[in-house]
Amino acid sequence: MPRFHAIPAPVETLWGPPQQTEQILPGIWEVRTASHGGFVLSAERQDAMPEALRLSSISYEEDVDWSLVILGFEDEYRASGRRAATLLADNARSSVKAWHPDRYAAFTGEAVPASESPVLRRRAAYRQLIGQYIVCSASGDWADWVPEGKVGVVARRLESVDALGHPRLTGEAIQGLVDKGAYDSSRDVNGFDAIGAVRIDGDAPATKEIVL
Repeated sequence: MPRFHAIPAPVETLWGPPQQTEQILPGIWEVRTASHGGFVLSAERQDAMPEALRLSSISYEEDVDWSLVILGFEDEYRASGRRAATLLADNARSSVKAWHPDRYAAFTGEAVPASESPVLRRRAAYRQLIGQYIVCSASGDWADWVPEGKVGVVARRLESVDALGHPRLTGEAIQGLVDKGAYDSSRDVNGFDAIGAVRIDGDAPATKEIVL
């Protein structure tokens, strides 16, 4: 296992000045700021990150990207003697699989089933609707433009979806109404036509249907 050098704590980070710092392994600092945090790597550590897991920046934020670092140096971290190191390493592996499935597959050689990755499920759902209108916001019948028993939706055309399952929307928004039982906010994506939404004129009363 290569030997890495300890470095001084960073005095500035991508997320602002650190309020708390801890070097969890030589050359890997965990930092917390007033707004966010994550891992900051030395140049030596960044160069040693496996290519499939390495980001372009030395900053790996605390929500998801931290797990890339732990997985990249998994054996060293598990052997570090740190409290709960085994649990955190297991969590890191699961997190990379869920939120960076392409990187996980490239690094481990293991295919990630869609059932284990929200990113893969969302990406597949969006790809089926490219070129169609998808719902980007919804209002219940508490809104003054939505009749009782309906959900008012605003939709835009789906142009593409990126590797992380984020949609790219294009064109002007349209409005529509759909029966309350047909709209499910827990779906990865609601297609405007798929849920049976009826387009309305945004400047007209919400009960007015527009024949297309």
